[in-house]
Amino acid sequence: MERGISVEERRAMNNEEEISSSDPEDLGFCALILTAVSLVLVVLTFPFSLIFSLKIVREYERAVIFRMGRLLPGGAKGPGLFFVVPCIDTYKAVDLRVVSFDVPPQEILTKDSVTVAVDAVVYYKIYDATMSITKVENASRATRFLAQTTLRNVLGTRSLSEILSEREAISHNIQATLEGPTRGWGVQVQRVEVKDVRLPQNLQRAMAAEAEAAREARAKVIAAEGEMNSSRALKEAAEVIAESPHALQLRYLQTLNAIAAEKNSTIIFPLPMELTTSMMSKKSSSIGSVRVV
Repeated sequence: MERGISVEERRAMNNEEEISSSDPEDLGFCALILTAVSLVLVVLTFPFSLIFSLKIVREYERAVIFRMGRLLPGGAKGPGLFFVVPCIDTYKAVDLRVVSFDVPPQEILTKDSVTVAVDAVVYYKIYDATMSITKVENASRATRFLAQTTLRNVLGTRSLSEILSEREAISHNIQATLEGPTRGWGVQVQRVEVKDVRLPQNLQRAMAAEAEAAREARAKVIAAEGEMNSSRALKEAAEVIAESPHALQLRYLQTLNAIAAEKNSTIIFPLPMELTTSMMSKKSSSIGSVRVV
Protein backbone atom coordinates (compact mmCIF):
# COMPACT_ATOMS: atom_id res chain seq x y z
CA MET A 1 0.00 0.00 0.00
CA GLU A 2 2.79 2.41 0.88
CA ARG A 3 4.36 2.12 -2.57
CA GLY A 4 1.47 4.02 -4.15
CA ILE A 5 1.98 7.03 -1.82
CA SER A 6 4.02 9.84 -3.27
CA VAL A 7 7.02 11.45 -1.63
CA GLU A 8 5.06 14.61 -0.83
CA GLU A 9 2.36 12.58 0.93
CA ARG A 10 4.97 10.77 3.00
CA ARG A 11 6.50 14.06 4.01
CA ALA A 12 3.09 15.40 4.99
CA MET A 13 2.39 12.31 7.07
CA ASN A 14 5.79 12.61 8.76
CA ASN A 15 5.10 16.26 9.56
CA GLU A 16 1.74 15.33 11.06
CA GLU A 17 3.37 12.64 13.16
CA GLU A 18 6.01 15.09 14.37
CA ILE A 19 3.35 17.63 15.31
CA SER A 20 1.12 15.08 17.01
CA SER A 21 4.03 13.50 18.88
CA SER A 22 5.40 16.82 20.14
CA ASP A 23 5.71 17.67 23.76
CA PRO A 24 2.36 18.32 25.49
CA GLU A 25 3.75 21.66 26.66
CA ASP A 26 3.56 22.84 23.04
CA LEU A 27 -0.23 22.77 23.38
CA GLY A 28 -0.12 25.70 25.74
CA PHE A 29 -0.81 26.37 29.37
CA CYS A 30 -4.59 26.32 28.95
CA ALA A 31 -4.44 22.93 27.29
CA LEU A 32 -2.45 21.52 30.18
CA ILE A 33 -4.95 22.86 32.66
CA LEU A 34 -7.88 21.36 30.72
CA THR A 35 -6.14 18.01 30.55
CA ALA A 36 -5.45 18.01 34.29
CA VAL A 37 -9.03 18.99 35.10
CA SER A 38 -10.41 16.25 32.83
CA LEU A 39 -8.23 13.61 34.45
CA VAL A 40 -9.31 14.76 37.91
CA LEU A 41 -12.96 14.52 36.90
CA VAL A 42 -12.39 11.02 35.56
CA VAL A 43 -10.85 9.97 38.89
CA LEU A 44 -13.54 11.63 41.02
CA THR A 45 -16.43 10.19 39.03
CA PHE A 46 -14.94 6.70 38.82
CA PRO A 47 -16.39 4.18 37.91
CA PHE A 48 -19.15 6.16 36.13
CA SER A 49 -16.53 7.90 34.03
CA LEU A 50 -15.67 4.59 32.39
CA ILE A 51 -18.87 4.85 30.39
CA PHE A 52 -17.49 7.93 28.63
CA SER A 53 -13.80 7.01 28.69
CA LEU A 54 -13.71 3.45 27.37
CA LYS A 55 -14.53 2.91 23.70
CA ILE A 56 -14.60 -0.22 21.55
CA VAL A 57 -14.02 -0.50 17.81
CA ARG A 58 -14.73 -3.63 15.81
CA GLU A 59 -12.26 -5.73 13.86
CA TYR A 60 -13.02 -3.94 10.59
CA GLU A 61 -12.87 -0.42 12.11
CA ARG A 62 -10.18 2.01 13.20
CA ALA A 63 -10.57 5.01 15.49
CA VAL A 64 -8.85 8.32 14.72
CA ILE A 65 -8.50 10.27 17.99
CA PHE A 66 -8.09 14.03 18.28
CA ARG A 67 -7.08 15.74 21.53
CA MET A 68 -8.17 19.33 21.55
CA GLY A 69 -8.23 19.24 17.76
CA ARG A 70 -4.78 17.72 17.33
CA LEU A 71 -4.12 14.19 16.10
CA LEU A 72 -2.79 11.88 18.77
CA PRO A 73 0.53 10.11 18.08
CA GLY A 74 0.51 6.48 17.04
CA GLY A 75 -2.07 6.76 14.29
CA ALA A 76 -5.49 5.14 14.36
CA LYS A 77 -6.48 2.91 17.28
CA GLY A 78 -8.10 -0.48 17.15
CA PRO A 79 -9.46 -2.97 16.88
CA GLY A 80 -10.48 -3.53 20.49
CA LEU A 81 -10.69 -1.34 23.58
CA PHE A 82 -9.11 2.09 23.92
CA PHE A 83 -9.28 5.02 26.34
CA VAL A 84 -10.31 8.62 25.66
CA VAL A 85 -10.31 11.56 28.01
CA PRO A 86 -13.78 13.12 28.25
CA CYS A 87 -14.23 16.77 27.24
CA ILE A 88 -10.89 17.06 25.43
CA ASP A 89 -10.78 13.92 23.23
CA THR A 90 -12.92 13.24 20.17
CA TYR A 91 -12.70 10.30 17.81
CA LYS A 92 -14.09 9.12 14.49
CA ALA A 93 -14.52 5.46 13.60
CA VAL A 94 -13.53 4.56 10.03
CA ASP A 95 -14.81 1.42 8.27
CA LEU A 96 -12.03 -0.47 6.44
CA ARG A 97 -14.28 -2.92 4.59
CA VAL A 98 -14.76 -2.91 0.82
CA VAL A 99 -17.58 -0.56 -0.16
CA SER A 100 -19.43 -0.54 -3.47
CA PHE A 101 -21.60 2.16 -4.99
CA ASP A 102 -23.42 2.65 -8.27
CA VAL A 103 -22.44 5.49 -10.55
CA PRO A 104 -25.73 6.93 -11.86
CA PRO A 105 -26.27 6.90 -15.65
CA GLN A 106 -24.14 9.58 -17.29
CA GLU A 107 -25.09 11.21 -20.60
CA ILE A 108 -21.90 10.93 -22.66
CA LEU A 109 -21.07 12.21 -26.13
CA THR A 110 -18.74 9.66 -27.70
CA LYS A 111 -15.84 10.35 -30.03
CA ASP A 112 -18.04 9.68 -33.09
CA SER A 113 -20.76 12.11 -31.87
CA VAL A 114 -23.23 9.54 -30.47
CA THR A 115 -25.07 10.27 -27.22
CA VAL A 116 -25.24 7.29 -24.88
CA ALA A 117 -26.14 6.76 -21.22
CA VAL A 118 -23.58 4.69 -19.29
CA ASP A 119 -23.62 3.59 -15.67
CA ALA A 120 -21.01 1.70 -13.65
CA VAL A 121 -20.23 0.22 -10.24
CA VAL A 122 -17.09 1.02 -8.21
CA TYR A 123 -15.53 -1.05 -5.41
CA TYR A 124 -13.14 0.68 -3.02
CA LYS A 125 -11.77 0.46 0.51
CA ILE A 126 -10.04 2.78 2.96
CA TYR A 127 -6.53 1.55 3.67
CA ASP A 128 -5.39 4.51 5.82
CA ALA A 129 -7.96 5.75 8.33
CA THR A 130 -5.94 8.79 9.36
CA MET A 131 -5.54 10.11 5.81
CA SER A 132 -9.23 9.53 5.04
CA ILE A 133 -10.14 11.87 7.92
CA THR A 134 -7.41 14.51 7.72
CA LYS A 135 -6.95 14.80 3.94
CA VAL A 136 -10.56 15.03 2.75
CA GLU A 137 -13.82 16.11 4.33
CA ASN A 138 -15.83 13.07 3.15
CA ALA A 139 -13.80 10.37 1.43
CA SER A 140 -16.84 8.41 0.28
CA ARG A 141 -18.61 11.37 -1.29
CA ALA A 142 -15.41 12.63 -2.92
CA THR A 143 -14.79 9.19 -4.44
CA ARG A 144 -18.34 9.09 -5.83
CA PHE A 145 -18.07 12.49 -7.49
CA LEU A 146 -14.64 11.70 -8.89
CA ALA A 147 -15.93 8.41 -10.34
CA GLN A 148 -18.74 10.23 -12.19
CA THR A 149 -16.43 12.80 -13.78
CA THR A 150 -13.81 10.18 -14.62
CA LEU A 151 -16.42 7.99 -16.32
CA ARG A 152 -17.50 10.89 -18.54
CA ASN A 153 -13.94 11.92 -19.35
CA VAL A 154 -12.72 8.43 -20.26
CA LEU A 155 -15.73 7.41 -22.35
CA GLY A 156 -15.76 10.76 -24.13
CA THR A 157 -12.48 9.78 -25.83
CA ARG A 158 -13.85 6.46 -27.15
CA SER A 159 -16.07 5.66 -30.11
CA LEU A 160 -19.35 3.77 -29.78
CA SER A 161 -17.89 0.54 -31.16
CA GLU A 162 -15.03 0.69 -28.66
CA ILE A 163 -17.42 1.28 -25.75
CA LEU A 164 -19.50 -1.75 -26.76
CA SER A 165 -16.60 -4.12 -27.46
CA GLU A 166 -13.83 -3.01 -25.05
CA ARG A 167 -15.59 -2.74 -21.69
CA GLU A 168 -12.87 -4.53 -19.76
CA ALA A 169 -10.13 -2.24 -21.08
CA ILE A 170 -12.28 0.82 -20.33
CA SER A 171 -12.89 -0.42 -16.78
CA HIS A 172 -9.15 -0.82 -16.17
CA ASN A 173 -8.53 2.65 -17.59
CA ILE A 174 -11.11 4.22 -15.28
CA GLN A 175 -9.66 2.35 -12.29
CA ALA A 176 -6.12 3.53 -13.09
CA THR A 177 -7.37 7.12 -13.44
CA LEU A 178 -9.18 6.99 -10.09
CA GLU A 179 -6.25 5.51 -8.19
CA GLY A 180 -4.10 8.63 -8.64
CA PRO A 181 -6.07 11.19 -6.59
CA THR A 182 -7.76 8.70 -4.25
CA ARG A 183 -4.42 7.42 -2.97
CA GLY A 184 -3.86 10.79 -1.33
CA TRP A 185 -7.17 10.37 0.52
CA GLY A 186 -6.28 6.96 1.96
CA VAL A 187 -8.69 5.26 -0.46
CA GLN A 188 -7.85 2.34 -2.73
CA VAL A 189 -10.10 1.72 -5.76
CA GLN A 190 -10.08 -2.04 -6.24
CA ARG A 191 -12.43 -2.57 -9.17
CA VAL A 192 -14.58 -0.66 -11.67
CA GLU A 193 -17.21 -2.31 -13.88
CA VAL A 194 -19.22 -0.71 -16.68
CA LYS A 195 -22.74 -2.07 -16.15
CA ASP A 196 -24.94 -0.92 -19.00
CA VAL A 197 -24.72 1.17 -22.17
CA ARG A 198 -28.10 2.59 -23.24
CA LEU A 199 -28.41 3.64 -26.87
CA PRO A 200 -31.08 5.88 -28.45
CA GLN A 201 -34.07 4.07 -29.96
CA ASN A 202 -33.36 5.18 -33.52
CA LEU A 203 -29.76 4.00 -33.22
CA GLN A 204 -30.91 0.64 -31.87
CA ARG A 205 -33.24 0.17 -34.85
CA ALA A 206 -30.47 1.14 -37.28
CA MET A 207 -28.02 -1.31 -35.67
CA ALA A 208 -30.64 -4.07 -35.71
CA ALA A 209 -31.36 -3.46 -39.42
CA GLU A 210 -27.63 -3.48 -40.17
CA ALA A 211 -27.13 -6.74 -38.30
CA GLU A 212 -30.11 -8.34 -40.07
CA ALA A 213 -28.80 -7.26 -43.47
CA ALA A 214 -25.38 -8.66 -42.64
CA ARG A 215 -26.94 -12.00 -41.62
CA GLU A 216 -28.99 -12.18 -44.82
CA ALA A 217 -25.94 -11.41 -46.96
CA ARG A 218 -23.96 -14.08 -45.14
CA ALA A 219 -26.77 -16.61 -45.67
CA LYS A 220 -26.91 -15.85 -49.40
CA VAL A 221 -23.16 -16.26 -49.74
CA ILE A 222 -23.30 -19.60 -47.92
CA ALA A 223 -26.22 -20.78 -50.14
CA ALA A 224 -24.36 -19.73 -53.31
CA GLU A 225 -21.23 -21.55 -52.18
CA GLY A 226 -23.33 -24.65 -51.47
CA GLU A 227 -24.92 -24.56 -54.92
CA MET A 228 -21.53 -24.13 -56.54
CA ASN A 229 -20.10 -27.09 -54.65
CA SER A 230 -23.15 -29.23 -55.45
CA SER A 231 -22.97 -28.37 -59.16
CA ARG A 232 -19.33 -29.34 -59.23
CA ALA A 233 -20.14 -32.63 -57.54
CA LEU A 234 -22.96 -33.32 -60.02
CA LYS A 235 -20.66 -32.57 -62.91
CA GLU A 236 -18.07 -35.01 -61.61
CA ALA A 237 -20.76 -37.66 -61.02
CA ALA A 238 -22.14 -37.20 -64.55
CA GLU A 239 -18.66 -37.66 -65.99
CA VAL A 240 -18.19 -40.86 -63.99
CA ILE A 241 -21.60 -42.24 -65.04
CA ALA A 242 -21.04 -41.34 -68.67
CA GLU A 243 -17.94 -43.52 -68.71
CA SER A 244 -19.99 -46.66 -67.88
CA PRO A 245 -23.51 -47.43 -69.28
CA HIS A 246 -24.03 -50.00 -66.53
CA ALA A 247 -23.59 -47.28 -63.93
CA LEU A 248 -26.32 -45.27 -65.65
CA GLN A 249 -28.64 -48.29 -65.55
CA LEU A 250 -27.96 -48.75 -61.83
CA ARG A 251 -28.82 -45.10 -61.30
CA TYR A 252 -32.13 -45.65 -63.06
CA LEU A 253 -32.92 -48.56 -60.78
CA GLN A 254 -32.11 -46.48 -57.70
CA THR A 255 -34.43 -43.75 -58.94
CA LEU A 256 -37.21 -46.34 -59.46
CA ASN A 257 -36.73 -47.61 -55.90
CA ALA A 258 -36.97 -44.06 -54.53
CA ILE A 259 -40.16 -43.37 -56.49
CA ALA A 260 -41.78 -46.61 -55.31
CA ALA A 261 -41.01 -45.72 -51.67
CA GLU A 262 -42.93 -42.45 -51.94
CA LYS A 263 -46.25 -44.28 -52.65
CA ASN A 264 -47.04 -42.35 -55.80
CA SER A 265 -50.03 -43.36 -57.92
CA THR A 266 -48.09 -42.91 -61.15
CA ILE A 267 -44.85 -44.80 -61.67
CA ILE A 268 -42.53 -44.23 -64.61
CA PHE A 269 -40.34 -47.17 -65.57
CA PRO A 270 -37.06 -46.03 -67.00
CA LEU A 271 -35.77 -48.17 -69.85
CA PRO A 272 -32.18 -48.79 -70.74
CA MET A 273 -30.81 -46.42 -73.31
CA GLU A 274 -29.60 -49.36 -75.48
CA LEU A 275 -33.11 -50.82 -75.68
CA THR A 276 -34.70 -47.55 -76.71
CA THR A 277 -32.02 -47.00 -79.32
CA SER A 278 -32.55 -50.45 -80.89
CA MET A 279 -36.34 -49.98 -80.87
CA MET A 280 -36.02 -46.63 -82.59
CA SER A 281 -33.69 -48.10 -85.23
CA LYS A 282 -36.06 -51.04 -85.92
CA LYS A 283 -39.03 -48.70 -86.21
CA SER A 284 -37.22 -46.47 -88.67
CA SER A 285 -36.21 -49.50 -90.80
CA SER A 286 -39.74 -50.86 -90.87
CA ILE A 287 -41.14 -47.53 -91.94
CA GLY A 288 -38.56 -47.32 -94.70
CA SER A 289 -39.49 -50.76 -96.01
CA VAL A 290 -43.16 -49.90 -96.14
CA ARG A 291 -42.44 -46.82 -98.12
CA VAL A 292 -40.35 -48.80 -100.60
CA VAL A 293 -43.20 -51.24 -101.17
